[in-house]
Amino acid sequence: MISVVIPAMNAEEELPATLTALVPAALEGIVREVIVVDGGSTDRTREIVDHAGAELIIAPPNRGAQLRAGAAAARHPWLLFLNADTVLDIGWEREADAFMQRVDRGASRSAAAAFRFAVDDEGFAPRTLEAIVRMRCALFGLPYGDQGLLIPRRRYDELGGHRPLPMMEDIDLARRLGKRHVKLLSSRAVSNAARYRQDGYLRSALGNVGQRILYSLHIPTARART
Repeated sequence: MISVVIPAMNAEEELPATLTALVPAALEGIVREVIVVDGGSTDRTREIVDHAGAELIIAPPNRGAQLRAGAAAARHPWLLFLNADTVLDIGWEREADAFMQRVDRGASRSAAAAFRFAVDDEGFAPRTLEAIVRMRCALFGLPYGDQGLLIPRRRYDELGGHRPLPMMEDIDLARRLGKRHVKLLSSRAVSNAARYRQDGYLRSALGNVGQRILYSLHIPTARART
């Protein structure tokens, strides 16, 4: 039913946990294939993909292009886009399966779903960041890539898929989907805390807000990164 697409770049530390969380869904037949699209890793990422039995695709180091390449290779009617450092909650597949069944029989007005954002860390800063993300989703209905995206292949193709953007490719697609058509599931997508600790929680939160503002002003992505 689901083809999972994971863009990766030097993800040897985080990828094993991400792949392990997909095993129960694979055993139940909900996840039928996992495609890791590598953007030129120099660590053991490709070896880990091979040992896990996932499909490996090589693409330019561009998140939008990587996601698009993975979707093009996918063979099943639902796509799940997932970051390489994101671990889904135990039992996520049951909630996802129920959602997909509702969409397939026309019982849901939502066309896609994302998971509830969480950080694998303790303390005030990660809980504050999670609260900010909840508020952002409530106000704008625009999930970021670290919340995953579960979408029917037919709808993804109708929207034109991911554009080859080096960043903000997730917001670009979510905006085309529309706020009313993305359901937020209760299962969590738990992000590895390493990058937040390295960059600082406040800086990460402000950076995300700033990037969204620049995107809304139609400032080119490459310029937004400088």
